[in-house]
Amino acid sequence: MNCKVGSFIGFDGVNLECSCLTHIKELYLYIESNKTKRMQTILGAGGAIGKDLAKSLQTYTELIRLVGRNPQKVNEADQLFKADLTQKEDVFKAVQGSEIVYITVGFPYKTSVWKSVWPSFMRNVIDACKEHKCKLVFFDNVYMYDPSHIPHMTEDTPINPTSKKGAVRAEIAEMLMDEVAGGNIEALIARSADFYGPGINNSVLQEAVLKPLKAGKSANWFCSLDKVHSYTYTPDAAKATAILGNDKKAYGQVWHVPTAASPPTGREWIEAFAKELNVKPKSMVAGKFVIRLMGLFNPIMKEFVEMLYQYDRDYVFDSSKFEKAYDFKTTSYSEGISEVAKFSK
Repeated sequence: MNCKVGSFIGFDGVNLECSCLTHIKELYLYIESNKTKRMQTILGAGGAIGKDLAKSLQTYTELIRLVGRNPQKVNEADQLFKADLTQKEDVFKAVQGSEIVYITVGFPYKTSVWKSVWPSFMRNVIDACKEHKCKLVFFDNVYMYDPSHIPHMTEDTPINPTSKKGAVRAEIAEMLMDEVAGGNIEALIARSADFYGPGINNSVLQEAVLKPLKAGKSANWFCSLDKVHSYTYTPDAAKATAILGNDKKAYGQVWHVPTAASPPTGREWIEAFAKELNVKPKSMVAGKFVIRLMGLFNPIMKEFVEMLYQYDRDYVFDSSKFEKAYDFKTTSYSEGISEVAKFSK
């Protein structure tokens, strides 16, 4: 019989008709063997996306390296690598031997830190991936987009940040895509809206709405309760990032990770969480002036002031490019809210 099982997975030969049990077994053994050779590394594995990403990567590889100051296993076979990602030497060691590297790290939410840390970190990761011949996936946000386009954001939205943090994000995204354009690295950007998800500790939505309502207090919102606001469900974001990282056709592009369409208003977000928690939807709205005053005493509020344009207008994140390219069921807002509320109980 002149059949070549290798044709299924990139070997020479094109015969796809063979149903020979011997060759089926060979195919299975090859896939399993090949699977174990695909080391995929997460830089910043302990954050909101990193943990879910580690779970999602099991579909593609048995070798998953989690990198951070104090990484914890997500899957039984995870490799743990302690590193200070602000140090060039640690970055180079962390990515060595990887096929794909994911950036999901989050540095302290402070403009001065972002300015001093993010550009050098991105430069180090790019250089390390180039030296060790790794593909790179950068999990990004929308801070660099032109505020006038926030009511409908796509991958083609103009880059024109008005905030200092947005300027940093624009700089590092440009740094990466310039290397891609120059043919120096295989990379992509997976971009997310503000996010929420089960067990997430740094979601503005959960901190401002879920936690106060659970405590019998009023939910907090910013600028206007009547503007719609997209939020990306973190398990969806992680699954999508894994899909993109393992699809060679996805590289060289920016992708919006799947996010439900027709987002609720601030008021509707609060009402939906209150219903799940079986409490009254009490709320209070902090305007720009109040938040500026709070910023005099609260460092986080001080950093948040420049981002308030994301709440004084509709904020709609369009992920239709991803949804057209992949067979993916995006979690609805009602499902996501229910899961987040259930997890918090």
